[in-house]
Amino acid sequence: MEQFDFVIVGGGSAGCVLANKLSADGSHSVLLIEAGPRDTHPMIHMPKGFGKIAASAQHAYYYDAVAGPGGKNSAETWIRGRTLGGSSSINGLQYQRGHPEDYNHWSRDLGLADWGWPDMLRIYRAMEDHQLGANAFRGAGGPLPIALSTNHTPLMDRLIEAGGQLGLRHVDDTNNPDQEGIGYITSTARDGRRWSSAKAFLDPARGRKNLKIVTDTDVRRILFEGTRAIGVEANHGGTTIIYKAAREVILSAGTIGSPLLLQRSGVGPAAHLQALGVPVIADRANVGGNMREHLVFTVQYRLTGDYSQNKQYSGWRILMHGARYMMFHSGLLANSPYDVTAFVRTRPGLDRPDAQLVTGPISMDMAAWEGFSKGIKLEDEPGAQILGYGLRPESQGSVTITSSDPNAPPMIVHNYLTHESDRQMAISTARYMRRLFEQPAIARYIKCEMLPGADVTSDEEILDAYNRMSGPAYHALGTCRMGIDDDSVVDARLRVRGVSNLRVVDISVLPTQVSGNTNGPAMATGWRASELILEDAALAQAA
Repeated sequence: MEQFDFVIVGGGSAGCVLANKLSADGSHSVLLIEAGPRDTHPMIHMPKGFGKIAASAQHAYYYDAVAGPGGKNSAETWIRGRTLGGSSSINGLQYQRGHPEDYNHWSRDLGLADWGWPDMLRIYRAMEDHQLGANAFRGAGGPLPIALSTNHTPLMDRLIEAGGQLGLRHVDDTNNPDQEGIGYITSTARDGRRWSSAKAFLDPARGRKNLKIVTDTDVRRILFEGTRAIGVEANHGGTTIIYKAAREVILSAGTIGSPLLLQRSGVGPAAHLQALGVPVIADRANVGGNMREHLVFTVQYRLTGDYSQNKQYSGWRILMHGARYMMFHSGLLANSPYDVTAFVRTRPGLDRPDAQLVTGPISMDMAAWEGFSKGIKLEDEPGAQILGYGLRPESQGSVTITSSDPNAPPMIVHNYLTHESDRQMAISTARYMRRLFEQPAIARYIKCEMLPGADVTSDEEILDAYNRMSGPAYHALGTCRMGIDDDSVVDARLRVRGVSNLRVVDISVLPTQVSGNTNGPAMATGWRASELILEDAALAQAA
């Protein structure tokens, strides 16, 4: 049995930041526990290796998510990273921070004064090493490189022009202050390599004597003395290991993993835990609730000529691209999976963007599509696709354990489109994507709409297409909601209510959805939490 000041459960986007920041001055001993292997697989570090690594059961979790009553009625498979870096090691690399109003809403309206935009902007600027350099709203010289896509194609250039014809300005940085605009994607990459949270934050800290990193180790439950967290019970290769925490246990296991671990350890809805034979430590009804996810809808087109890159991913061409990447870390495989993104107002009268679009000069063979866990097959004919989702969904799902056995699959209810505002958002987002591809700058390249099909026109038909074709953005958050109210799972300093010496630090604590991709906010959450934790540790030491 070993003891550390801080025991961090989960070596993902937030956990790697925590491990770095909490061990930085050498005064605290820190243990980072990751269930998956080390991040040595070559496909992790190749940006276009995204599809291969997401289909690796060794490096990813696959969860079944089912429908709730009254909304989208189809089941899904949700993927999460299972390696150092977590989902930042298997995601699409896109870097977005969300809209400033997301954070100001938390501070101004929800009472979370430590989480307003001034503090979070300060952290983002400190984290970033942006290719475009520093200015008032982005940073340079930080540990996380931010690169612009180099995969500029005539089709995507025309699409950006089409955005201008719809009133969107062309922006070099889609993290601009008001967010609205269209431009080439920014990604967490440098010199053609993925830059995960492990690469940015853990690698520089590996040599510290006060930091220990263990992998291939599953944490089964949190250990308590009364209501005080004192450590964790873990399994490594069939051997049970106890790790003690002198100061705090910190859960960074993600939107799915953190609430499940709390529930298995006796912190959650009492009646549900008792029914499963789990001794109740703290009755916290909302552990696993408030889950919000971006729902992605795809519109796909057949092109009038060979303007797509579908053929580049097969036969001798992909071998050529692979050789170029291996020798120079450049070319097609050195870029993120998609190339252009846009933040748009899909309806009149809105004060800020309400949808995000992502697109590239590729089209998937949807007849062969079985989900990312089965790999990605592109069409043989030239095509393009655009993905879109409403930024701030109101529909709420849930995550709950189904057994005290940590190997039992959880119950995940996605509950998409159960709120009327989300249904209206879905319809307006689908219509906006179509309008974009109807603009003169790109219309001459489009032969026909393949999905959902030009015959899908009414609101009811569009919602029916969502039932058949939409899926997760892998951005779910909120299942350990922070707040100043008694019903919140954690307080504003991320301490779990009803117990002591236990925090949650990952995007499960975010009370509402952020307006964009969630990897950047996950890392910023880890950074902000480290400041709060170290402040509290200093106060406790001085007392």
